[in-house]
Amino acid sequence: MFGHKTYSAKAAEIDKKWVLIDGKGLVVGRLASLIALRLRGKHKASYTPHMDCGDNVIVINAEHVVLTGRKREQKVYFHHTGYIGGIKERSARFILEGKFPERVLEKAVERMLPRGPLGRQQLSNLRVYKGATHPHEAQTPALIDIAALNTKNSRSE
Repeated sequence: MFGHKTYSAKAAEIDKKWVLIDGKGLVVGRLASLIALRLRGKHKASYTPHMDCGDNVIVINAEHVVLTGRKREQKVYFHHTGYIGGIKERSARFILEGKFPERVLEKAVERMLPRGPLGRQQLSNLRVYKGATHPHEAQTPALIDIAALNTKNSRSE
C-alpha cells in the first residue's frame, strides 16, 4: 500500500566489528546484558532477527567481575552428571576462585541469548579471558567503557 519495505540485512552487507571490554569491577548481570545485546546486533539499525549481525566481543579480566548483594556466596550453579540423582551444585564463589572463573560471565551471557542454532552461532562470537591479555590484537578491537555508561555498572568490592 505504501511501498515501504522492511530492511533485511544480507550476508554480504553485515559489518562485524571487534569490541574489547575490561571486566574489572563490573557487575556480572549488567555486563552480560550489554554483551548479549552486542552479540545479537540489536544496537544496530540494520538488525535482522534471523542473521548473525552482531559484533565480536572480547572480555578481559573476567575473574574480577563482581556480584551484588550476597550472590557471590549464595548464587548456585547446577549441572547434572547424567547419572540418577547426579545433580551437582557449585556456588559462584567456588567457580570464581577456581580454575575457570570466566565461566560465570560466559553462563550469564549464554542464558541471555536465544536457544537454537543462531544463538549458538552468536555465542561463538564471544571470547572471555581471565587475564589482562588476549590473542586478538590483530583485530584491533575498539575499547568500550561499560562503567561510564551507568554508575551502577561497576562496583568496587
